[in-house]
Amino acid sequence: MTHPLNDVALDQLFRSARTHNAWLPREVSDAQLRQVYDLAKMAPTSANCSPARIVFVKSPAAKEKLAPALADGNRAKTLAAPVTAIVGTDEAFYEHLPKLFPHADARSWFAGNKALAEITAFRNGTLQGAYLILAARSLGLDCGPMSGFDNARVDATFFGGTTIKSNFLINIGYGDASRDLFPRSPRFAFDEACSIA
Repeated sequence: MTHPLNDVALDQLFRSARTHNAWLPREVSDAQLRQVYDLAKMAPTSANCSPARIVFVKSPAAKEKLAPALADGNRAKTLAAPVTAIVGTDEAFYEHLPKLFPHADARSWFAGNKALAEITAFRNGTLQGAYLILAARSLGLDCGPMSGFDNARVDATFFGGTTIKSNFLINIGYGDASRDLFPRSPRFAFDEACSIA
C-alpha cells in the first residue's frame, strides 16, 4: 500500500466512470462475475461480518422473473443489461461470525439484538455493494446501480424462505456511451461536504 494508483486507474474507477443506462451486446461471463466478487469480498466490513448476498441475474428465465418487480423506467435498461446484480443483505449474518471472525464471540453481540443486527447488516451490506461496483469497474466493466424496484417482490422471488432482504440493483456489462448517458452531474466541493476537525 505504498504507491498511489496512477491516473488511468483513478479515471477508470472514479473520474471517468459513469452510471450507464444503455448496454452493448457483449456477454459478461460467469468467470468474470467470480472475479468481481473475489475482489469485492476482500474489502472491509465491521468484524468481517460480510452480510451481502448477491444474485447475478443473467438468464432469460431469471430476467423474466425480475421484470415485474422493476419500475417502468428501469425495466427496459435492466432487461437489456447482460447482468443485473441483486445486492441483498442477510439479516442473520451473525450466524456466520464464528467462521468469519473467530477472534471473539462476535455472534453474541448481535444474536437477540434485532435492532443492532439490522443496522449492522444494512450498513455493511451497502458497503459491499459499493465495493462490488468498484471491483467491476476495475475489471473493465461498467455499472448502472439503481433502486426503483419492488423490494418485497424481489425478496419473495429471489430470497423467499431466507433471512436475506434486497437492498439495491446493479446493472453490469459494457456500457454504450453513445446512448442514454446523461451529462456528469455536479458534485460538492470539499469545503461544502467536509471539514477537518
